[in-house]
Amino acid sequence: MLTGKKLLYAGSFDPLTNGHMDIIERGCALCGTLVIGVAKNHSKREKYPFDARSEMITLATGHLANVEIDSFDGLLADYVNSRGISAVLRGLRACADFEYEMQMAQMNARLYGGAETIFLMAAPSYSFVSSSMVHEVFSLGGDVSGLVPDKVLEYMKSFEARNIKETIR
Repeated sequence: MLTGKKLLYAGSFDPLTNGHMDIIERGCALCGTLVIGVAKNHSKREKYPFDARSEMITLATGHLANVEIDSFDGLLADYVNSRGISAVLRGLRACADFEYEMQMAQMNARLYGGAETIFLMAAPSYSFVSSSMVHEVFSLGGDVSGLVPDKVLEYMKSFEARNIKETIR
């Protein structure tokens, strides 16, 4: 256990899913502070801006005392080194995730100032859930309840309603 240490769980969280929440809640039990780093992903077109993603995470994690939410743009290793992070938490859903995450962990190990990477397997009930899939189903009018925290779903609906009103103007 990393008592008193900072653990980073970074991702685009576009939007936050119940799979992410599973990793967040389990990660909180492993450390003193779990920093949720909302990252700019240059290889993806983001659906929600930084502030909206941070707000969704804040709403969903309000019951967790040792969560800190931050955002960053750039190399994960630079963020880890500048914040004094002890370890980086990564969630794995399937074999394909493992290959990608292993490559990233090995590259980051060369760049970190001593931080480790910790992998947690996704709960089987969330192993198929991805933010991309949730957003696609939601944008086509499908039901994503049970795939995202209730407060996140409310936020998504409100965000869409605001955008529709702005588009009509």
